[in-house]
Parts: sequence; structure tokens; C-alpha cells
Amino acid sequence: MIDKGELWLVMIVLGLGSFGLRFVFTGLIGDRPLPSWILRHLRYTAVAVLPGLVAPLVVWPQATGGAPDAPRLAAALVTITAGVLTRNMLLAIFLGASTLYGGLYLLG
Repeated sequence: MIDKGELWLVMIVLGLGSFGLRFVFTGLIGDRPLPSWILRHLRYTAVAVLPGLVAPLVVWPQATGGAPDAPRLAAALVTITAGVLTRNMLLAIFLGASTLYGGLYLLG
């Protein structure tokens, strides 16, 4: 167990760090226009974060005890392929979800 004093110190330092990161963007430069090169890079934030959230659920799914399985891998492949080929996010999500549920139904 961690000492209560150390725990509170860690929580306070993490809180101040989190506040500091947000304050830089909202407090210091919130009322000024951002340079175009920063805006160009911020456009890809969601594209960079989403695979980081989804990849562990595909490669190490908790439902199978951490072992990859065919329905999840097939659904990820179908979703990526549909998204790249059609550039239609909703169609890619629908096809991926259909593949996942169909694969789970057929393969158990």
C-alpha cells in the first residue's frame, strides 16, 4: 500500500499538471487565433486517438480472456477496408458491427 501522504502528493501533482495543460490552451492562448500549422495537426487528433482506444479491444479482448479471436479481427479488417475504400464512416461502422455480430453468432 502507498502511504496516504504520498497518495495525496501524487493526486495533487497530477491535478496541477492536468490543470496546467488545459490552462496553456484555454487561458494563455484561448483568445488568440492559432497558427495554421497547429490547426492542421489538431485536425488529426481524433484519428490518432481512436485507434489507440480500439486496438486493445481487438487484439486483447477481455471477452476472450485476452486471446485474439476471428470475429473481432474480421470486423476490424472489414471496418478499415470499408472506411478506406468508401470514405463513409457510418457505412464502415455498420459493416464492422454487422461483421462482428455475424461472426460472433456463427462462430460463437
